Amino acid sequence: MTIAAANRRLSASERPRRSLSNGRVTAALVLLPPALILFSLFVMLPLGESAYYSFFNWNGYGTPTNFVGLENFERIAGHSIFHTAVGNTLKIVAVSLFLQMPLALLLALLIYRKTPTNAVFRLIFFLPYILAEVAAGLIWSFVFDGNYGITASVAGFFGADSFFILADREWAFTAVMTVIVWKYFGFHMMIYIAALQSVPEDQIEAARIEGAKRLQIVRYVQIPHIKPAIIVSAFFAIIGALQVFDVIIPLTNGGPSNQTHTIVTYLYTFGLTRLNIGFGSAVGVILFVAAITVAVFYQRIFMRGKQA
Repeated sequence: MTIAAANRRLSASERPRRSLSNGRVTAALVLLPPALILFSLFVMLPLGESAYYSFFNWNGYGTPTNFVGLENFERIAGHSIFHTAVGNTLKIVAVSLFLQMPLALLLALLIYRKTPTNAVFRLIFFLPYILAEVAAGLIWSFVFDGNYGITASVAGFFGADSFFILADREWAFTAVMTVIVWKYFGFHMMIYIAALQSVPEDQIEAARIEGAKRLQIVRYVQIPHIKPAIIVSAFFAIIGALQVFDVIIPLTNGGPSNQTHTIVTYLYTFGLTRLNIGFGSAVGVILFVAAITVAVFYQRIFMRGKQA
């Protein structure tokens, strides 16, 4: 055995001792079991029960006994309203990625520097995100009210007829997406502001000395530095779009004619409120699989380089 091999074997045998000496193993033994217990009780157990209930025609009372196999999933696949809900969810994903995030980045580039004025603007733009989703939905339902809201006042000012946008099949979901952009762009803006403040000022000054214009500095200096923040922001936007619920219920409750449902509001309306827990559980399983699939592929495709 060579001296190098002996040293490697010795160092390998010393690693457990070092771990024990610096407290890592002790910390893991103390902290990991409570975390695993909580994760199992509040995540894995409900998921397992939901997957089990999805194979039953069950109203939530008593023990499920009416086994229907994959019938709930077949009903979901053939339900036109579920197709509408999936399409609406994909629209929210698109709007979040191609409208909400660019708007947030634009505002972040304008107010990321630490000045008293910019601090005020940050607070103003971030306030909608702090506001509770239900409260935001109620506020905007008043804004869009064709009788007493701001929409009615604007229409009356121009002498036009009142327009009930939330009751219109063509425009209701556009109003919903407007509220979603208004509600969440401040969250992404703050992510970008934090990232922009970490960009080295000497690189920006060097680009200015070289004659770079403002847009060139943004494109070739600032955006490359904040690319990890943009990747994380996009992940939050996609996952958040899959979970939209609280804003829609006070605004439209899925109407008119079930045209503004997302996957979650569809689950709530056709599962919980109608006491069709087995059907709702099947929708929940589909949503969980979709979220996990998005997370895994996003991690492998976009975050792999970041981790490296």
